[in-house]
Amino acid sequence: MKKLSVFLCAIFCLTTVFAQGPKGEPQIPIYPTLEQDGSFTMIMVPDPQSYTKFAANQPLFDLQTAWIAQNIKRLNIKAALFTGDMVEQNGKVTSKPLPNPYNGDQTGRQQWEAVSRALSRLDNRLPYVVAQGNHDIGHITATDRHTIAPEYIYPERNIKFEECLVSTCPNFEGVHTMENSAYEFKSETWGDLLVITFEFAPRDEVIAWAKNLTEKEYKDHKVIIITHSWLDTAGNRIANEGYTVRPWNVAEDVWKKLVYESKNISLILCGHTGDAPKIAESIEKTNYKPTSSFRIDKAADGRDIPQMMFNSQQGDGDWNGNGGDCWLRILEFKPDGKTISVRTFSPLFAISRLTQHMAWRKAEYDQFDIGIK
Repeated sequence: MKKLSVFLCAIFCLTTVFAQGPKGEPQIPIYPTLEQDGSFTMIMVPDPQSYTKFAANQPLFDLQTAWIAQNIKRLNIKAALFTGDMVEQNGKVTSKPLPNPYNGDQTGRQQWEAVSRALSRLDNRLPYVVAQGNHDIGHITATDRHTIAPEYIYPERNIKFEECLVSTCPNFEGVHTMENSAYEFKSETWGDLLVITFEFAPRDEVIAWAKNLTEKEYKDHKVIIITHSWLDTAGNRIANEGYTVRPWNVAEDVWKKLVYESKNISLILCGHTGDAPKIAESIEKTNYKPTSSFRIDKAADGRDIPQMMFNSQQGDGDWNGNGGDCWLRILEFKPDGKTISVRTFSPLFAISRLTQHMAWRKAEYDQFDIGIK
């Protein structure tokens, strides 16, 4: 009888350990939850180009968007925010790695098809905001503004855009696409939010459009800008870029022409830069600081404007690696209406009991609060 009791106790313990997922969902060990009741989140997904450029890596991008879709209700997710460089080469017409071996084994169209497949997991379930990166335009990186992105990312594919897409600005060809777009979100605790994204190194016309939104029609909204290129790895605002596309405004120009004089731009998010982490024998000892940066500057009216770069495409230590270990950031908008909690999480590590201990990055640069005024 005693042996039977011990056996049943062991079975109960194993069931407790291994059946941790909600009913109807995979029984995986980690399901993140909100830190505070009444919060909502937006999920920041860094440059996925190194997932989409290799056929073998593309399922990892699917894993990120599938995880977001799975957690919409649990984390009260309002939107997914993509920092751009959705592909490695927009205009690549051969699967051979030309002009350099970093371009992967997929053509530009195959890469955009992979992007579309991943985003389809969010269609009709969640709006997503996609910044345009330098790799998303031109035959080779930002040689010009031509892109086939509008063939794959357009309003009609996701009914959730009808609830929040409020404005677009014509692209360089004079066509209204989602390359320059604005999204409205309403919250009892945060009031009205406006998320704006625009083309890589935007033209003056695009800055004028964004300025009109922030100063007139949406002047009472808190504004978040998600753009591709803004901070470098050291946290400096980018003052020059080595690409031939023109006309343009780099980050420092946009700061002077749009952000500094604004009265309601409250947060800027970006990707683009970042270096490989300093790999150690464990997640806890690995220095991931080169994958992100952060700074705060004063606007003309004295408000603090936080600016955050996060780019994990070298998150596994190599430009030609697996694409970044699926690291993303959970931005939790707390019910006080002024605090955003930032947590850095990997769905890839979270799905296995062998790697669950590596699913959270807990260094001070990966887990912190942002104050919004």
